[in-house]
Amino acid sequence: MASNATALAFLGPVGTYSDEAARAFAARLGLENPEYVECTSFDEVFDCVDRGKCEYGVVAKENALEGPVTATLDNFAFKSSAVILGEEVVDIHHCLVCHPDARLEDITSVASHAQGLAQCRRFLAEKLPGRATIVTSSTADSARMAAADIHVAGIANELAAQTHGAVVREREIEDHFGNQTLFALIGRQGHEPVFTGDRYKTSVALFLREDRAGTLNMILSEFAYAGINLSLIQSRPTKQSLGDYMFFIEFEQSVNDLAVQTALNCLRLKLREVKVLGSYPVL
Repeated sequence: MASNATALAFLGPVGTYSDEAARAFAARLGLENPEYVECTSFDEVFDCVDRGKCEYGVVAKENALEGPVTATLDNFAFKSSAVILGEEVVDIHHCLVCHPDARLEDITSVASHAQGLAQCRRFLAEKLPGRATIVTSSTADSARMAAADIHVAGIANELAAQTHGAVVREREIEDHFGNQTLFALIGRQGHEPVFTGDRYKTSVALFLREDRAGTLNMILSEFAYAGINLSLIQSRPTKQSLGDYMFFIEFEQSVNDLAVQTALNCLRLKLREVKVLGSYPVL
């Protein structure tokens, strides 16, 4: 199946932070009239890439407040052969969005994704106390609801408000400033690099032969001996048996560096599998 070279799959609907990330990647790629394919889950985004429906996919990797996105990690580890081609950091700024004719006193309920509501508790308590809350499937859905009902306010980004016809009443209403989400651009295994740069990051998944004492220390020792400084190490259950784990590792060097190749080859002799998830330039 030939993929659409200008198509990017993302977690919809239109107006989500994933949509914002997809547009940022399309601009960096220099795509003319890109096609944005809305998906209902990160699983579907990976499937669009693996099956060749889309050239690219956009998935969230990590949030500054919530940590790693497990659905993305599990797809990389257990379901997909897609690789990471690049990363994009999106600042998460929540806005209170309303019907164009709505006043604050008209608002009887506030809608948003559960995380959006949780991340704006202080604002809601101070400016809209006692209002009912409605949990939606996405922040973008709350903007759509607000645009259609004068009594409902949404918590979403400006893109969602513009897309669905709502207006922004208050900006940056989040409790914690500095909230960011790291998104990955993914492509099919073997995809040619799409970005260039002087600094590289490599992501790998490590699967153990058996769970025994000292295994993690052995892994860390191989990287330390090669002079590789790890920037992330995350364990995830293999879903095969209780207490059986694998590890995600990231470091800021290219997989083409001799020291990296040596370390990974040594680990391949000692582990069940070393899966390179991508080696890509970082901003």
